[in-house]
Amino acid sequence: MERGLLWLPLLVMFFWLAWQGSREYQKVEAYRTWAEQFERAKYDIYAVLGQKGNNITWGKPTPKGPIKLETFSLLDVKQIHLLIDDKEVDIDNIPEKGRSIELEFLFSESTGSVRVPFTEIPLAAEWGKFLQRVLQELRSQSQE
Repeated sequence: MERGLLWLPLLVMFFWLAWQGSREYQKVEAYRTWAEQFERAKYDIYAVLGQKGNNITWGKPTPKGPIKLETFSLLDVKQIHLLIDDKEVDIDNIPEKGRSIELEFLFSESTGSVRVPFTEIPLAAEWGKFLQRVLQELRSQSQE
């Protein structure tokens, strides 16, 4: 009887971990279906992000699919910054650690900004570099 009571918390923990794993798998599968419509997409536990042409769509992943989706055009973006712990950092010289990692999109109009969270600094830097290149190409095309 006593041994059974000692094993009960371990059994409960095992079922909880299995349930959490199942939920995460459902999130990834829902993301995979959602991401098919984009040219480039990313998934992590904080946010999903997709790029198709000039449009960027991002939202929060759930087991039933991404929610709170927002879409904006890169044509409206003035600047893109990499923020680590709410401080702008050089995208070519990134720190190794940080608690809060975000890409910030500043718009031409005074509508504020959009911050997309990331879990890894190198992934955020890679996306930032890519989107800055796309933004520069768009600007050079519009000037011609």
